[in-house]
Amino acid sequence: MKPRKAALLLLLVSTVLAPIVLYTETLGIYLPSSATSSSSSSGNDFIVEEASTFTFGGDIRPLNILPQESTTILKEPLGFVYSENSTQSLAVNVSDASANDNARITRQLTEDSLQHQATVLSVLSGGRTGDAFENPIRQVTTTEELKAQSKDGEELHSQETEFKTIHTDSTKEMSRTSSEKSDSAFGKMQTNVEHHTSRNSGRNGAREQMDAQNDKQKEQAALPDARVSQLKDQLIRGKVYLSLSATRNNPHFIRELRSRMKEVQRVLGDVTKDSDLPRNAFEKLKAMEQTLTKGKQIQDDCAAVVKKLRAMLHSTEEQLRVHKKQTLFLTHLTAKTLPKGLHCLPLRLSTEYFMLNSSQQQFPGQDKLEDSRLYHYALFSDNVLAAAVVVNSTISHAKDTSRHVFHIVTDRLNYAAMRMWFLANPPSNATIQVQNVEEFSWLNPSYSPVLKQLGSPSMIDYYFKTRRAESDSNLKFRNPKYLSIMNHLRFYLPEIFPKLGKVLFLDDDIVVRKDLTKLWSLNLKGKVIGVVETCGESFHRFDRYLNFSNPLISKKFDPRACGWAFGMNIVDLDEWKRQNITEVYHSWQNLNHDRQLWKLGTLPPGLITFWNRTYALDRYWHVLGLGYNPNISPKEIDRAAVVHYNGNLKPWLEIGIPKYRSYWAKYVDYDQMYLRECNINP
Repeated sequence: MKPRKAALLLLLVSTVLAPIVLYTETLGIYLPSSATSSSSSSGNDFIVEEASTFTFGGDIRPLNILPQESTTILKEPLGFVYSENSTQSLAVNVSDASANDNARITRQLTEDSLQHQATVLSVLSGGRTGDAFENPIRQVTTTEELKAQSKDGEELHSQETEFKTIHTDSTKEMSRTSSEKSDSAFGKMQTNVEHHTSRNSGRNGAREQMDAQNDKQKEQAALPDARVSQLKDQLIRGKVYLSLSATRNNPHFIRELRSRMKEVQRVLGDVTKDSDLPRNAFEKLKAMEQTLTKGKQIQDDCAAVVKKLRAMLHSTEEQLRVHKKQTLFLTHLTAKTLPKGLHCLPLRLSTEYFMLNSSQQQFPGQDKLEDSRLYHYALFSDNVLAAAVVVNSTISHAKDTSRHVFHIVTDRLNYAAMRMWFLANPPSNATIQVQNVEEFSWLNPSYSPVLKQLGSPSMIDYYFKTRRAESDSNLKFRNPKYLSIMNHLRFYLPEIFPKLGKVLFLDDDIVVRKDLTKLWSLNLKGKVIGVVETCGESFHRFDRYLNFSNPLISKKFDPRACGWAFGMNIVDLDEWKRQNITEVYHSWQNLNHDRQLWKLGTLPPGLITFWNRTYALDRYWHVLGLGYNPNISPKEIDRAAVVHYNGNLKPWLEIGIPKYRSYWAKYVDYDQMYLRECNINP
């Protein structure tokens, strides 16, 4: 039995212990010395990391127990999407059950990973779809495409590297089948990408916010008083419901509506701005809106509402037409009426003038009146205060006042007053001459056709016979100023100033704002008169002033020719005489004896008389429209050498445009004794 037991013991040693010893010795060959001397934890980590790379016969053969990973960061191929074959290859040479389980787990984790990547890439791409975004892995790895979408290239590159690192870590976690850690990693990745997306779209968001603010500002600018408009609209809607049969049959609603409308009317009053509304305006608006909503529920027939609104619109337009007509008539009536103060002033001045002795009634510097080397102005006016403003404003901007001579022509009624004013208020060192038009013996009906026409019975009947205003489509031609020869003296400048070479004609409703001496040195290039043209796209052209249905006009002139302005004109009297302009004017006045070529006034015959004889001045010399246009820009006025209050809204009348009045009032001394006595105030 002993030999038998020994044999069994030997067999046991050879079959059990020998492999263990052999394995231990073999393992010792491959383990480095540092591994054997390291701590147990370090050795265990090393064994796990190197267990898949044992060397057999000099070849490094992978063990197919764990998915293969590189010790460096994985670099995934561009455009490569993991397929089922690639995941199945991870389980080669393993048992069928184990291989199937490993492949199923790996495939599931890979699909989850790709789903997270696709979500993140969808955010990065702004929700775009197409060929460039079909492959999510391509979007992660294609650096150039992402950099082209952002100006922050360095930040994007660092975030992309972090993305790859996270993806590598998630791949390692797949080998351990830890879904919680994988979700955490991709959550961090999505947070970083969202942060980048917010940074990348920051400029777009800011731009959109600025655009929204601009739109809001434009809306506010377009509707600066929206609440006032809304309250007015509510009143209109209330009037509609009061007139509809369906709502009239509801007495309770009608009482409520009338009460709300009275409240809104009290809130509105004369308010035109939201800032002037009372505090309870919004509450009244809400209450009124609720009542109107009830009316809408009672009357749901849109056709009836539209019909009523159209009737109201037609009635309002008719009322507007009547009011406009009345306003036009009253405006012209006011323009023709002399204010009480301006009626008092010449009477007061005339009384003072006739109290002076003959020596006190004379102006100094009369030797300068015919000196052609000086600057001569022609001013024809029967308004003392207006003439004073023209002279004062011109002198205040003149460099050498002693070289300026003002020739004022007025009528018999205002002659004494005009002289007394300038005797009491001498314009610095300038020279003043005041003449009476009645003393021009050469100006008589036999010489002047217009004077003959103005004294004809038909003309007197046209102006003074009682008739309705509708008899003339243009009321301005019914102004009595057109009946006065004072308005036509501008066509007789050579006869009035026979020894002068150049003269600057000024209307009495202008204000001078710059030095005008340069006008005398202008070369008019053979033209008779220097003018500022006034035509625009479709106005102030010849066809507005002349009757082109008459062949005498249509054959001679161009209807689209540009009009120009009387009011400030430099006139070459020598050229005037050479071209015999006065006779041209007389011939056209004789042809217009029945007023078929143009209506009354001086501009139409001026356009005809000086046809092709005008020299165009720069626009800044003469800015017009301050007597009718409230929209002239302050910059244009500041640049102007002369501003003209042409129109009915003269600055000395109460109907004058308030914002332009200061330009004129600046040259009136309201502390002057005669103005205080006549109660003339700014």
